Amino acid sequence: MPTLALALTLRTGILALMAAVVFESPRDLQGAVGKHLGYSRWLTMTQDRIDEFADATEDHQWIHVDVEAAKSGPFGATIAHGYLTLSLVSHFITQIMEVRGFEFAVNYGTNKVRFPAPVRSGARIRGGAEVVSVEETKGGIMSVVRVTVEIEGEDRPGCIAETVSLYFPKP
Repeated sequence: MPTLALALTLRTGILALMAAVVFESPRDLQGAVGKHLGYSRWLTMTQDRIDEFADATEDHQWIHVDVEAAKSGPFGATIAHGYLTLSLVSHFITQIMEVRGFEFAVNYGTNKVRFPAPVRSGARIRGGAEVVSVEETKGGIMSVVRVTVEIEGEDRPGCIAETVSLYFPKP
């Protein structure tokens, strides 16, 4: 049975109370299949973050980095790269859930990644998580967690991705 862990964090001068669902072992995830686990904190998608991602990936398309041109473009502002939004899923999920009692874990991949709506520079986003499946595999336990990246004030999410993790329990 999962427990709830509370943590106080100090980020950018703001004290926030965060709750994470704690699973004492990867096997405990099985009891959460089909359940929504909660939400992360809101994060502002800054132009600096978008520019740094553009530099890291060599993707400098004007819709991401040219603020002036993007004002008259299809989105009315610069937008985050879809893969930038996807990369933040791991940041969000660690705020929502914590799995304990394993030797190590690996990010096994993703299923069904979609970007239904653009994430504009300055938008606030957060992740919500739901356990989709858990199965025993040779030597480990594989979980699939669907993370939906919501955009504050928007009807459609910026990203929906099923993350696949492989946990190797302690001997």
